[in-house]
Amino acid sequence: MAGAGGARTGKPRSGRQTSDSNDLHTRSHFPDVRSKQEYDESHVITALRVKKRADTYLIPESVDLECVKHCVVYDNNTSDLEIILKDDDSSDNSGEGFPNGTGKISFGCSQLSILGEVILSSGNALGHICKERVRLQELDEFQPYPVEIVPGKIYLGNFRQACDPKIQKDLKIKAHVNVSMETGPFFLGDADKLLHIQIEDSLEAKISPFLRHICHFIEIHLQLGSVILVFSTLGISRSCAAILAYLMHQNEQSLKRSWAYVKKCKNNMHPNRGLVIQLLAWEKIVLGDFITDISDPLY
Repeated sequence: MAGAGGARTGKPRSGRQTSDSNDLHTRSHFPDVRSKQEYDESHVITALRVKKRADTYLIPESVDLECVKHCVVYDNNTSDLEIILKDDDSSDNSGEGFPNGTGKISFGCSQLSILGEVILSSGNALGHICKERVRLQELDEFQPYPVEIVPGKIYLGNFRQACDPKIQKDLKIKAHVNVSMETGPFFLGDADKLLHIQIEDSLEAKISPFLRHICHFIEIHLQLGSVILVFSTLGISRSCAAILAYLMHQNEQSLKRSWAYVKKCKNNMHPNRGLVIQLLAWEKIVLGDFITDISDPLY
């Protein structure tokens, strides 16, 4: 949740949130007060961009703050925790006292008074909470989301994320590619929505016989407009190999180029050596020749 970090997401959801919803937005809200260009380039996956009018930031009408438990604002500029948020009984019920000329935030909620305290300043992010106080240790409860490989269409994650119903709902996941020995709770018995490649995370694991099937499964769901989550136990080796194979096939590009792209999305990704060798063989199938030098320590 650092500054402007996080992957891009598709269109923000619209409509008011209900108080009994289990959606992440019911519990947490992440207003992004940076410029549109910065927002488009990279933003927290559940963030909504907040527009500025004069010296006032306006929370989108689609957000019902009465249903929001945690509110973290980030602006890619503020780094000072010495900030005081005041209760304001005026008609616009806005919070003042923001440093660095960020003005004030208008919450657009008729009976909301701010009972906030700063809880987070990571990099250049300014965090504060509305309606109740949250201790720093409670931030541990926030679970990271899968990384976005193809904006709004393909996500890469781990088994824990694949088992989280909130993540499935928030990202609108409609299909799973499970490259692990574990069995997840979603789409069981539905071969149209679940592709389960049961291989161990070992040097002897054979993923090459499944690569065409993986690519075909993903292609079909993209044509149907489905959002796909590709995952393995830790989301580092086997699932990354599947993603790499798909990108090589779809874009007719080398392992090297695909590797560099996925590395930018997920810095800790690293298929084991056995999978890398099979991906090199896949490169020859896709491009007709070996292009990537896997003797490079990068691989």
